[in-house]
Amino acid sequence: MNFKNELNKIAEEAFQKAGFDPKYGKVTVSNRPDLCEYQCNGALAAAKEYHTAPIKIAEAIAPYFLENGAFSKAEAVAPGFINLDLSTAFLADFAAGMADSPKFGMELPAPRRILLDYGGPNVAKPLHIGHLRTAIIGESVKRILRYTGNEVIGDIHLGDWGLQFGLIIEELRDRRPELPYFNPEFTGEYPKTAPFTLSELEEIYPAASARSKTDEAFMARAHERTFLLQKEDPATVALWKHIMALSIPDEKRLYDYLDVHFELWRGESDAAPAVPEVVSIVKDKGLARVSEGALIVDVMEESDKREVPPCIILKSDGAALYQTTDLGTIILRMREFDPDMMIYVTDKRQELHFTQVFRVARKAGIVRPETELVHIGYGTMNGKDGKPFKTRAGGVMRLESLISEVEEAVREKMRERYDDEELNEDTVRLVALAAIKYGDLSNQAAKDYNFDIDRFASFEGNTGPYILYTIVRIRSILKKAGREEIVPGDLSVLRNAAPGCKELLKVLAGFTDMMDEAAGDLAPHKICSYIYQLSDAFNSFYHETPILREEDDALRNGYLSLLALVKCVLEDCIDMLGFSAPEKM
Repeated sequence: MNFKNELNKIAEEAFQKAGFDPKYGKVTVSNRPDLCEYQCNGALAAAKEYHTAPIKIAEAIAPYFLENGAFSKAEAVAPGFINLDLSTAFLADFAAGMADSPKFGMELPAPRRILLDYGGPNVAKPLHIGHLRTAIIGESVKRILRYTGNEVIGDIHLGDWGLQFGLIIEELRDRRPELPYFNPEFTGEYPKTAPFTLSELEEIYPAASARSKTDEAFMARAHERTFLLQKEDPATVALWKHIMALSIPDEKRLYDYLDVHFELWRGESDAAPAVPEVVSIVKDKGLARVSEGALIVDVMEESDKREVPPCIILKSDGAALYQTTDLGTIILRMREFDPDMMIYVTDKRQELHFTQVFRVARKAGIVRPETELVHIGYGTMNGKDGKPFKTRAGGVMRLESLISEVEEAVREKMRERYDDEELNEDTVRLVALAAIKYGDLSNQAAKDYNFDIDRFASFEGNTGPYILYTIVRIRSILKKAGREEIVPGDLSVLRNAAPGCKELLKVLAGFTDMMDEAAGDLAPHKICSYIYQLSDAFNSFYHETPILREEDDALRNGYLSLLALVKCVLEDCIDMLGFSAPEKM
């Protein structure tokens, strides 16, 4: 059911029947849609081998394209192109095959076990807009890979073992020195309840962070406290547990709103016990050396066009770094899950970090030679003006605030369509989520983009709400007709349908090709591009065709089965993007 492969098979047969090597038979989408829908340029390449004018070869081959009825036009034009138009009959039969096949005819590769690392928030800090892209992109990649038959395990990989804890605890120490955690003579059991609230914690961290930039002594204390945490000092660990207990439920609440779900809620702290094993492995393999007191592994390769610095395993004071805990995490993941592939979704500025970590993992034999290690680096989300997204006061916007702003923009758009009493807050939430996710995912991950709330919340154009409105419209038509199921046999009647129907069938047929690319390239933006094209094709067809007023029962049933098929494809696609459609809009 791969549409591109089907067309290429026909082209290969045409070349072979005309006496030429079938390897030249390839069909591509026309770059001149005003002249034809597809084209075959193989005659130009074949001319060199056969010492014949390309136009002569094209003229010999063109008639064979018409033999099985897939193409309604096959025209040889100078200097040797073959211009092709598909037949509506072929498209109708292809749609019937999609409707009658699991996952619309996708050919699923051998399933793999994949560990997907995304999310990565630092505990004790409120989620801000910088956490949005990794959550949205990672969740979509996970759903795409699952749709294509893989076992995918999502791990949030919390930043729960870093400097922020040293900063918070030392700031708390200065504010509340009487607490037992700061009394070296205390020998009792530490309190089970945190000595601060979540809102107090959210105020303590930015104050401590700002102070550390000007107070060198305070920063030194914070580093020492972080080192104590890594060495599992009881008082420090007790405070760390309080911070975790307050922060994680709040993070889960926001991730639930975003419909982002992790199978594993693990973090750097889980990898801490594996740090000595990392050190032991790189030493035993003869990979490590000491430089200025630090333990490092050289990872530069001859093929590198720019310098790749050594990977630091331990600092001169013996403290572990992110690279070390990431390597420890890989050891644990290989031991517990033995994945065929590990994917990390982070800001693209971490590309060097993952290059170092992946190379050490391979050199040290921490992963199997065939285990794929992939980093998806995403670009920056900027404001409407192209500058870094900030609050009106100039600070980093909290994710919760951004969500509220998008919801309000959607609510205003919906007030233009409905009375206040008809305004449904569940619908507002679903549409806002579609606006946020589609607005992000419709851009290629590696590129920076501008988050334009007004545009993303629009019900027109290339937006999430437009896609949802299309699905809701199709559902409404099917409900009025009292016919929501797909009957593959009914689609064959569309062989003689109107031109608008042909265009819709043509876009629909591209689903499996698109999914092969989206899954292979780990690229949700390709799904976005496809469903926008499919929605546009449907809406054009809808405005041109009196679907429910069609007097020919067979043709009417064909239209309804086509609409049901389009709806199912759109619903599967938006589910892979991480959002769903409301019942009414």
